[in-house]
Amino acid sequence: MIGLLIVSHSSKAAEGIREIAMEMGGDEETVAAVGGDPDGGIGSSIDEIRAALETLLDRTDGVVILADLGSAVMNAETAIEMLERDADVVVADAPILEGALNAAASTTSPKATVESVKASAEEARDISKV
Repeated sequence: MIGLLIVSHSSKAAEGIREIAMEMGGDEETVAAVGGDPDGGIGSSIDEIRAALETLLDRTDGVVILADLGSAVMNAETAIEMLERDADVVVADAPILEGALNAAASTTSPKATVESVKASAEEARDISKV
């Protein structure tokens, strides 16, 4: 099973996207969300991202991260580098909500891999809303 980590500058946004994504696939054990800075403000925390990754990696075969803005991506990449184990973790270049929905749906396949879930998330860049 492949895990998903939603990283947003807002804890409310991260939790909301997680809630919607879990309607498409995954569960409490395989879809996680982190957001906001350690003081509850807007931002993202490398330590919280890393802790969420560690928890997900204990439960899954790998993790795809979906992040909202540039510094959340940078913090996610730093958290990956700080992991104390070899792990199959990637950051998808995808819109966070649509990408999370596509990714969550693709994790339901017994053949899902980190790369196939990442590719599904990134396909969301081409979805037209109108």
